[in-house]
Amino acid sequence: MRPIRLPEPPSPTIGVPEIFEGGAYSVIRRAVIIGNGYPGSENQSIGLVRALGLYDKHVLYVTPFHFTPYLNLYSFALLIARRVTRPRGGINEWLLWLPVSLHQKLDYLIQLFQVYSRGRNYVPLPLENGGGSVGLASVLEADVKQIVTMARQTFEKDGPLLVVASGRDTISVASSIRRLASENVFVIQIQHPRSQLNRFDLVITPRHDFYPLTPQAQEQVPQFLHRWITPREPPDRHVFLSTAEDRFVVNFLHQILTLGALHQIDSATLRSTAAAWHDEFAPLPKPLLVVIIGWPTSHCRYGADLAKQLTAYLLNILSSCGTVRISFSSRTPEKVSKIIVKEFADNPKVYIWDGQEPNPHMGHLAWADAFVVTADSVSLISEACSTGKPVYVMGPERCKWKLSDFHKSLRERGVVRPFTGSEDIGESWSYPPLNDTAEAASQVREALAERGWR
Repeated sequence: MRPIRLPEPPSPTIGVPEIFEGGAYSVIRRAVIIGNGYPGSENQSIGLVRALGLYDKHVLYVTPFHFTPYLNLYSFALLIARRVTRPRGGINEWLLWLPVSLHQKLDYLIQLFQVYSRGRNYVPLPLENGGGSVGLASVLEADVKQIVTMARQTFEKDGPLLVVASGRDTISVASSIRRLASENVFVIQIQHPRSQLNRFDLVITPRHDFYPLTPQAQEQVPQFLHRWITPREPPDRHVFLSTAEDRFVVNFLHQILTLGALHQIDSATLRSTAAAWHDEFAPLPKPLLVVIIGWPTSHCRYGADLAKQLTAYLLNILSSCGTVRISFSSRTPEKVSKIIVKEFADNPKVYIWDGQEPNPHMGHLAWADAFVVTADSVSLISEACSTGKPVYVMGPERCKWKLSDFHKSLRERGVVRPFTGSEDIGESWSYPPLNDTAEAASQVREALAERGWR
């Protein structure tokens, strides 16, 4: 039986300014995470906070927040959770293009109209964040005011407040906090906000977010649409963007570019997870292949056709596997999962997770010998590639636009290979694990040092 391989942890002090040898918490003692309700997005903020050493050493305020299976709530001295997310259901699914504050106002007015049009007595409408029913002010302003007040009043005692936000819907909140308390906070926005990057102290975004700036992408999009889909400001002056035809340099000062998504997976997490899941995974016949199936997106469309192709490929390589474990996302279409379940439900080599807790995802990352991941999710692929183990991607040819550019970058770096159904899963190959989160944290430390907080 082959032992599982886990990446070695990087040295925590290499390239770190002297004041940070004890971790970022020697300067930053508390953090606010602003989430958008999507685990994949919020996971990036949590991962960065963990990498900065703030996760289990100091108070963490989270607002709004989505509780993920990776999060051990007991690691926090204090957790304040609120939710301010977009309204869902009905006509709201057609209004996702609106700024979140305008969307919330419009939804409130629609609900108010429905109450009065039906001849009912007025009843205060429930709010998404569970903050009572005071009205629009509490939805749009309460969290900003609370965080700004806390940052100002406690600055002399506790020092600066780190604010980490991720996703388009968090932009207005994060930028408002910085505008109102710029001397007391350091605001990091994860994922590209498209314009006015000077609203933040730092922006962390994947390299492929700038694909729309490349000549190849400009040719694919009608001119009148450029301003809506293209970042209006380019990345850092030290970063090169390349296409098959040429290479160019662009200039901006407030950015960190990553290859994939930030996340919580690191060497220490994998080792502790391996111990936690030992009894379930250690007895399994090796090699263990983990198959992670996501969901179709606008940039990577698929359906039953991909499920049938994946099933055929898995049947071809089954003889080289000791065990196969398959997991679906909560958003995997039923027409995809049904095909795979029907084929493998009675196969003694194959285990299909039924969606019941506990979620084995972390155990899979720690114990797998190899992965097959559908091409749709940057987050899931980034997590698998952080292990340094073989990662095969299913369906990258179905992806387009910036997601296609992401897969191209991974292949050029030798991090992934396409899944063809002819692989020998017993064959081991490796690469330097993706370490985007640790590298981003190191650059955040440098930016904090440049701010002069000591």
